Amino acid sequence: MNPAQSFPTDIYTEPVADVHTLANLGPLTRMAGVWRGTQGMDRKPKAGGPKEQAYVGRIELQPIDPQTNGPQLFYGLRYHTHITKPGQVKTYHDQVGYWLWEPATGTVVQTLTIPRGQTAMAGGTAAADADEFEVVATLGSATYGICSNPFLDHAFKTTEFRIKVGFNPDGSWWYDETTTMQIEGQAAPFQHTDHNVLTRIAEPTPNPLALAAAQGQ
Repeated sequence: MNPAQSFPTDIYTEPVADVHTLANLGPLTRMAGVWRGTQGMDRKPKAGGPKEQAYVGRIELQPIDPQTNGPQLFYGLRYHTHITKPGQVKTYHDQVGYWLWEPATGTVVQTLTIPRGQTAMAGGTAAADADEFEVVATLGSATYGICSNPFLDHAFKTTEFRIKVGFNPDGSWWYDETTTMQIEGQAAPFQHTDHNVLTRIAEPTPNPLALAAAQGQ
């Protein structure tokens, strides 16, 4: 976010939000639902050099009720990513978090947590009807930053995370991730990359307030 951005004097009064999150997700709209991707490719660091690994991913993104910080208003998706190697059951990667859209500023936010002791929040801007967008987190940022456990910070220090998302005419979508790491004993940064294309396998479930409104509650 632009550090020169101005904020309202009244930091407590909340706006009136539309209860229908699915109608207010901006560029995240086409991501709502349950998805499967079989074209995943991961490039990761190993002792003998970089290794490429094919993977299969399932991502569930479900709408949440509108969220406010005083006058700030977010619409969003809660997500869970589960990844395996082809033909295997063992988890290769697991990740949870939120994708958020702030209509007033055109801001997209991704929060992510993985069960290896690492969390991050990435941000960027996009048009509400954007066919592509990107969010970035940087080590040391007080806003869109990265936090790792002591071992990861020592041995595989993540200095930047970025993910670009794009939408295809057939309704599928894709992502390209680049995680820049400073690995212990290596002079040059390592680019850990991931790419996949997702096809919808189930529609999203409306957020609780939208469901209640549909039932006349």
